[in-house]
Formats: sequence, C-alpha cells, structure tokens
Amino acid sequence: MWQEINNQLVKEFTFKDFNEAFAFMTRASVIINELDHHPEWSNLYNKVTIKLSTHDAGDIITDKDRELAKRIDEIV
Repeated sequence: MWQEINNQLVKEFTFKDFNEAFAFMTRASVIINELDHHPEWSNLYNKVTIKLSTHDAGDIITDKDRELAKRIDEIV
C-alpha cells in the first residue's frame, strides 16, 4: 500500500532476489518514460523503494503521482 509521507507517495516492494527487483525496475521504467514522470527510487538487493511527488507543482502529490503509482502496482 502506498503511504503519504512528507508530501510523497512512498512504497517499498520486496522481491525474491536482486534479479526480480531489477526486472521490476526495468518494467517500471517503460511506464515512467511513457508518463514522463520520473520518481525518486532506490534498490537494495531485493527491495525497491519508490517515492513519488511532482516537482513542478512544488514537491507535492498530484494526480500524476497517483496515476504512476496505479500503473506501477499493475505490473507487480
């Protein structure tokens, strides 16, 4: 479940191993580029943490962030 923390939508995804985590990031990158809305994200072995906010709107959560979160959830 996405959480609202410090004006960001935040979610941590856990996978079986690094390869699955990296494959998820690769799939997500297609959606990210399609929506032209790039998150702050990090990967540590089998975990991927994504933080979404809209910089152009003053670093707040907007419909762009909610749409990207929804689309990312669809590929997990």
